Amino acid sequence: MSELTLFHCPGSCSEGIVHLLDRLQIPHEVQTINLMKGEHKTPEFLAMNPKGKVPSLRRADGSVLTEFTAIAYWLARQNPEAGLLGQDIDQEARVLELLDFIVASIHMRGFTFVKVPAKFTQDAEGQEVLRAHGRAEVDKGLAHLSEILGDQDYMLGDYSIADAGAFYVLRWADELGILQQDNLRALFARLQSAG
Repeated sequence: MSELTLFHCPGSCSEGIVHLLDRLQIPHEVQTINLMKGEHKTPEFLAMNPKGKVPSLRRADGSVLTEFTAIAYWLARQNPEAGLLGQDIDQEARVLELLDFIVASIHMRGFTFVKVPAKFTQDAEGQEVLRAHGRAEVDKGLAHLSEILGDQDYMLGDYSIADAGAFYVLRWADELGILQQDNLRALFARLQSAG
């Protein structure tokens, strides 16, 4: 049995944590949680994670860590030789700043409305308004990522936990046919082949 168990729903943001674990070559188990079937709302899952969310990472001591940024940060700190947070506090702050932007803005303020507007309203017209708002946020966010990336191989030069976040939002953009920037498409291809 592995010391780490990731609770993961394919197609969700937890894809970025799978990518990070694979890149770090950390032995782990994956337990698939089907969000569409409500498996995150079962008494068993809620006993382990009362938030009822993925990703969730059960560690060797049995404690469970939740939230994408916290899990990615913990994995980076547990594996300092990988250099996933930069070399000093300023670089670490920039990595966390970018990861927070990806999760809080591109994902939560953008893709959430694009992908699941019915969470917020059952009104069809309202859903279209939310989708349009989300798409505008995604477009703005991807443009910002493209500007930061420039002609570098990874978001901030060297691979960091921000790239694990970029992996899942770029995957969503690619699946929806909205990944337009050449440098982001190249980054996504690079991340897919190295994951």
